[in-house]
Amino acid sequence: MANRIGFDNEKYLNEQSAAILERVKLFNNKLYLEFGGKIVCDYHAARVLPGFDPNVKLTLLQRIKDDAEIIMCIYAGDIEKKKIRADFGISYDFDVMRTIDCFTDLGIVVRAVVITRFEGQPAAIAFKNKLERRGIKVYTHSFTKGYPTNIDLVVSSEGYGKNSYIETEKPIVVVTGPGPGSGKLATCLSQLYHENQRGVNAGYAKFETFPIWNLPLKHLVNVAYEAATCELKDVNMIDHYHMEAYGEATVNYNRDLDAFPLVKRIIEKITGKPSIYKSPTDMGVNRAGFGIIDNAVVEEAAKQEIIRRYYKYACEYAMGLTDRETAERAERIMNEIGAKPSDRNVVELAKKAAFDAKLNNKGVDGIICGAAIELPDGETIMASNSELLHTASALVLKAAKTLAKIPKEIPLIQRNIIESVGYLKKNILGGTSESLDLEETLIALSISAITNPTAAFALEKLNMLNGADVHMTLMPTPGDAAGFRKLGINVTTEPKFASKHLFDD
Repeated sequence: MANRIGFDNEKYLNEQSAAILERVKLFNNKLYLEFGGKIVCDYHAARVLPGFDPNVKLTLLQRIKDDAEIIMCIYAGDIEKKKIRADFGISYDFDVMRTIDCFTDLGIVVRAVVITRFEGQPAAIAFKNKLERRGIKVYTHSFTKGYPTNIDLVVSSEGYGKNSYIETEKPIVVVTGPGPGSGKLATCLSQLYHENQRGVNAGYAKFETFPIWNLPLKHLVNVAYEAATCELKDVNMIDHYHMEAYGEATVNYNRDLDAFPLVKRIIEKITGKPSIYKSPTDMGVNRAGFGIIDNAVVEEAAKQEIIRRYYKYACEYAMGLTDRETAERAERIMNEIGAKPSDRNVVELAKKAAFDAKLNNKGVDGIICGAAIELPDGETIMASNSELLHTASALVLKAAKTLAKIPKEIPLIQRNIIESVGYLKKNILGGTSESLDLEETLIALSISAITNPTAAFALEKLNMLNGADVHMTLMPTPGDAAGFRKLGINVTTEPKFASKHLFDD
């Protein structure tokens, strides 16, 4: 699908910042705002809402930075097991450090990092030491006694009172983390307890983009949220609390609906007065629905995302990273909306590329991988692997040529450069293959660009591949996956391994 805009980012930004500033006024100018989802590089939102800036939350915080500061949360168990943020291929603790750098570079104050559910895990202690020696304040919070059944114990000196109080200065305290289960809500409520003990009438609200409360329950943007959270088993539901209170149908998801009575009771116990919130929808501050300007565009984008998630979970199941139930759930969601893999344009083209390569006796050691890419203008390109280049490498070079309008017969990288890198890879570094993966090819292209103006021109066009769609008939190697990720390309693959070897470099 050629690039079309379905979302007005500036309108959303204005509405969202105004809503947050309005909410803080309700709580004596002290609001703990839980940020759900990705605060930096929210590529899911950018894919399903074409026009959405993946870093819009950073822009939002820049606008209100005089009134806002940050508390970062990370679950000690995620540090210990080195949980990975899939879209960047980095661990959660590295993502926390990267996010702190982003905030700091923009002049946004990071007040502290909280390691939640801390039980003395060695990796969490090492992470704490690393941050503290770089001047970052770090707090550790243990599991809250009595939670969730004994509210009197939870809201006491033995519950939230056991946690260290984090001193903050600004009216809006954004509490965020690298992913779900980071302990954001517990940190917000712990701070509310301490604030009220100090006579401050602080409040709580939640900022989460999906599901979008004022879209229909089965709107494809909301269904895409379910597809993206198959491992969490999130289910979108009508907020019956909101319906009962206001007679208005709004959308929320099962975990928030289940948690609402408990969160409301805790807030009322902390403050000693009735909560202003009558529903989970009330607790939210989300204006994303008001930024949609072309419903057909966002529905088609959401449909494509649902297909991508089907492929993602199928590959993760093949690699042993998720269970069969999760993969089957993703497939069921795709089937329920009447979509199929071939609705993704590049899927059948990639299979054709593999078929054509097989007919022409191409491939290496019997391995044939086809791939296809759809460029921003809708043009499609196919490629397959060779003795010199992985499929991903051949595809990206062909795409760069097309964007730069360079004739097919003109090489971007001289054969001797490719062979030299391949020799280094296999004979010096001990690799199993001389064929260059995408990361290696991009380095070779940049080297070639020093003396080859044509290569330099093609190199400049690589930014235009950001957001392009690719499908491959075999799962990529780590170097191919990393190259695609860095170029911002949306990749799906068949759940098939490129080799019978259990380990490939």
